Amino acid sequence: MGKASRSKKQRTREETSGWTAAGAARDAHRRRRSTVDLLAGNPFVRAMLTQNINNRMTELRTVLHRSNVPERGRDDVAFAMTLGKQGFAPPWPAGPQQATNWQIGQILHMLREANVCVLSPGAHAAVMAAASTLEPADVVTLDRDNDIHAPIGFVVLPEPVVLVNRGGGISDTVAFGWQFITQHQVLPTSAYPGVQLTTFMDRDGPVQPTEWRMVVAQARANHMPLPPFVPDGMYGLRGDRAAAEKTDADLAIMNTEHRRLNQALNQVARPNFPSDIGEWDGGRIEDVNDDFAARYMFAFWRLASHGTTSTGPVAPRRNSSSPDATTSSADRDVRVVRLTHQIPAQRTDPESRGRERVYNRRWPVRMHKVRQWYPSLQEHRVIWRGPYIKGPADAPLVMGEKAYLVD
Repeated sequence: MGKASRSKKQRTREETSGWTAAGAARDAHRRRRSTVDLLAGNPFVRAMLTQNINNRMTELRTVLHRSNVPERGRDDVAFAMTLGKQGFAPPWPAGPQQATNWQIGQILHMLREANVCVLSPGAHAAVMAAASTLEPADVVTLDRDNDIHAPIGFVVLPEPVVLVNRGGGISDTVAFGWQFITQHQVLPTSAYPGVQLTTFMDRDGPVQPTEWRMVVAQARANHMPLPPFVPDGMYGLRGDRAAAEKTDADLAIMNTEHRRLNQALNQVARPNFPSDIGEWDGGRIEDVNDDFAARYMFAFWRLASHGTTSTGPVAPRRNSSSPDATTSSADRDVRVVRLTHQIPAQRTDPESRGRERVYNRRWPVRMHKVRQWYPSLQEHRVIWRGPYIKGPADAPLVMGEKAYLVD
């Protein structure tokens, strides 16, 4: 298959999905502006965020009550594991309303100041595949100054991702916002460079249970409609390469501790629900460890920094008869993230004496350590590489576990 055929195939894949860069840019700006207008002072969003904070604090307090954390320090630890990680500085809030007001203020600042990015379907599939290879400890290797292209940003997915949450409920995620913050922890008291990450549901997305439709209708009836992007959760990620120098054994311990904590939280949230983890095949994600947002955005940032994706302004379509032929001023403020030429997977076959082996698929390579030689220092240093997508640019993307045939 020649290069012209490959490029035509790639164009057809995006066009058949109904996605265009200019259309996605206009839609993202329109919904972002509407969200800013409808979010401030909206009592329905405020009630949902307050309930999220109360649920999280209740779960953590229940788990900490069974731990060896001193009783006097349990509330401080619970606050530090939620609001402190998100960038809230002590003293801790007197009540959930104060915490909700702070979160809404943070979200509005991010939405107003952030550059908007829209992901192409190909880039989204690559990020989903790379995220599926990540372990919890991998995310702690985040270096925000080198891995993240902007200190504040907002990225809109080409389609919502359906998630099964810790409590067993189903929701969808259609956008992420981030900004650099300082995290505040206790026992011992300390502060770290971090990243505040906010997830957004699609108000009119694929998940429409009866309760949700009732809330949407009630909000409209009270002339306080929900915004198109509904804030769903806020997280805090360390951004100082906290685990970059850890050994493989240390990382394995961190992964085990992360799963143990979340298993305990799951038992509190839904004690009679089985804990099954599903691989992504285009369907719903079983997010039992409540870390999908962190893994997705970590993969997005790393893929962008490694050159597996390209970020550029919206370009007008060449066909002048198309409604997308012109680029508005709003479109020019949007950056499109596309899947670009991947790291080639062509190796020399010893039996063929130099003949190239041609691979017909792409696959995500998980994070791994390598010994990098530094000529200026005349020494090797251990660094992290990945995740990234490997394989020919036009090949299908393969996700999931490996399986070997024994014949």
